[in-house]
Amino acid sequence: MQMKQHRSKVIVSLLAAVLGVFGAHWWYLRRPYAWLFTLVTLGLLAYAQTFPSWWDNPAFLLLFIPMAAGCIEALVFCLKPDAWFDARYNPGASIQTQTGWGPVLVAILTVFLGGTVVVFGIAATVVHVYTALGWLDGYQL
Repeated sequence: MQMKQHRSKVIVSLLAAVLGVFGAHWWYLRRPYAWLFTLVTLGLLAYAQTFPSWWDNPAFLLLFIPMAAGCIEALVFCLKPDAWFDARYNPGASIQTQTGWGPVLVAILTVFLGGTVVVFGIAATVVHVYTALGWLDGYQL
């Protein structure tokens, strides 16, 4: 009988916070369709490269959705009880998750990182839309 690999709540939270845009935490948890999540992100990045300014186009702005989703999922993993995480992702494992302060520190990092991503995403979207509509004509950005 083969033992299942024990998944760490702290590692999955860090992966979701930092590399959630690529779905790294989905690969770690062996979720189905993780490849689709990664493929969509890579496709948006490749499409953003075809514009003269890669940071000021709709494809790049759409990447803020999976970035924010990764941060939200990281917070969910951090804040759920260890028993819930074990029941869902480590069923029948011989090791019980005892996290301690790890998820708290990752949650704090995620709030700072996620807040920065969301505010930057909103600002970049507003500037892109205002420029496209001509509302910023004559202003130096």
